[in-house]
Amino acid sequence: MPILRDAAKAGSHHESEEQHTCHTPSCTHTTPTTAHARQRERLLAEKKRMHQPSCRMNDDEFQLLTHAASACHMSIAGFLAHTALKAARDLDHTEAEIATHRDMVRELFALRRALGQIGNNLNQVATVLNAGADAPHAKAVLDAVQRTAERVDDFTQRYVETETPAG
Repeated sequence: MPILRDAAKAGSHHESEEQHTCHTPSCTHTTPTTAHARQRERLLAEKKRMHQPSCRMNDDEFQLLTHAASACHMSIAGFLAHTALKAARDLDHTEAEIATHRDMVRELFALRRALGQIGNNLNQVATVLNAGADAPHAKAVLDAVQRTAERVDDFTQRYVETETPAG
């Protein structure tokens, strides 16, 4: 038997049944038999997302992304779009974070190189001293160790201040 929709009240009626006027929430013939999933609103044509950029991630990065999207009750694609657009709209803040990160990485590599060179110099001093000879540059090497240790301390302090949330 065909079902007709009552356009005014969204109630359904069989063709042969008499039209009801009650259509209240307690009226059983207007209650849908299955719950409908809530759909998101459709975007206007000019707002539709037509481009689909992609990126590659390792397993750890993808797991982190998946967890973050889930925690925000968003799809991965939606989370990526939201966060990327937020960063793109605030370039001063984003650029500062990226620059800070780059500066930290640059400083870490510089410290690593300096420590490697100092290690070589210390080995040379130890070899000379173990052979019973004088090592006139031993004081300079120890001073370099002290300066580099201070750089490591300064770097560590800056990193802790940058990464620790205010609160």
